[in-house]
Amino acid sequence: MRVHILGICGTFMGGLAVMAKRLGHTVTGSDSGVYPPMSTQLQAEGIELMPSYRAENLSVKPDIVVIGNALSRGNDEVEAVLNQGLPYTSGAQWLAENVLQNRWVLAVAGTHGKTTTSAMLAWILEYAELKPGFLIGGVPLNFDISARLGESDYFVIEADEYDTAFFDKRSKFVHYRPKTCVLNNLEFDHADIFDNLDAIKRQFHHLVRTVPNNGLLISPAADQNLIDVLAQGCWTRQEKTGMGHSPEAGWWAENVAAGETEFDVYYQGQLRGRVKWALSGAHNVSNALAAIAAANHVGVAPALAVQALADFLNVKRRMEVRAVVNEITLYDDFAHHPTAIASTLKGLRGKVGQQRIIAVLEPRSNTMKMGVHKDTLLPSLQIADQAFIYMPEQIEWQINVAKYPNVQRFNSLQGLIDTLVLELKPNDHILFMSNGSFGGIHQTIEDLLTK
Repeated sequence: MRVHILGICGTFMGGLAVMAKRLGHTVTGSDSGVYPPMSTQLQAEGIELMPSYRAENLSVKPDIVVIGNALSRGNDEVEAVLNQGLPYTSGAQWLAENVLQNRWVLAVAGTHGKTTTSAMLAWILEYAELKPGFLIGGVPLNFDISARLGESDYFVIEADEYDTAFFDKRSKFVHYRPKTCVLNNLEFDHADIFDNLDAIKRQFHHLVRTVPNNGLLISPAADQNLIDVLAQGCWTRQEKTGMGHSPEAGWWAENVAAGETEFDVYYQGQLRGRVKWALSGAHNVSNALAAIAAANHVGVAPALAVQALADFLNVKRRMEVRAVVNEITLYDDFAHHPTAIASTLKGLRGKVGQQRIIAVLEPRSNTMKMGVHKDTLLPSLQIADQAFIYMPEQIEWQINVAKYPNVQRFNSLQGLIDTLVLELKPNDHILFMSNGSFGGIHQTIEDLLTK
């Protein structure tokens, strides 16, 4: 079968393309604004990429067109699909029908940490020799590919609450029907499709409704928004996680080292092992507890999961060290929500002590562009010694940096780069944060430092 994918360079659709190719289909796809890691992954897989949306791309005569949720009416290629009467579906539905049927699905949902937790869980199962399939919204460094079919019944999926497609406004995760379901956390996000927090809670409740009563729901004991979701109805056994012992949490972490580089894991009142790893941040401790609990549900002993996490390498663009040049460390991170920004900076501070942290942020997500987080953005950056924010003129809202002497705002990317290079000193830690390519600033700074 010839499968043609619109939006093929998105993290989800790029992974889907890899699995379709591995299933024996001929795969092509269209996208615009192409950048790594998905573009390089597709190239490595020998998947033909058409770098714009045009009716002419459909001359490949696809048997099915898979349309990503970033595509809407008015797009030239979408209109051609409809006008020609071609069969089409969403990525989530194609995945459910062609990959997830009759498999034990382990889904990881939540506002933050989905990608990292999914990668942790897939790696734990791999370490336990269970050979899982997975589809993750990033490239886990332990696998160096975002998706694979696997060789067992187990399939780990990052379960996104974003809508499915222009013709299916349900959240993608309602298609997956997991038996093991992690709900990492819940905050307001995706203001471009959700009117308010209650609208997101409703979609999470729809996910909860799909989990069978012989399955398992894992969530943090202290997240009030998830407590509200589960109070709407839950028919599945639950396990709770927490930082420090509490009556509600069956899984918890204690004796957490500075920077969260080590911590003890307890389950049902017993010490199960001590994680010693390369990651940092309290958010990653929480992610780890959820991944260990999910792996335990399919029979992986917590002690073995703890061993696996010692070798966990995280995901590309999740606190990824891009380079160390002239004793200056450059990191690339996907954080684009104030909660994630603050947690990431706190973890890095615990790891590097008093050495300078310079945060360089592009508010690129749809929610950020709408100004939803404008009141919490600057406070989230206060752990950094300095923060540079790229705010191009087309962003309608602006920020008042007068009360935050450590923050500078730039309308010009080149102006930001010029100022940053003059500022850098040995032992600095430069944290680039964006959910896009950020104009290639990472490589530009690295190149300038090596001159």
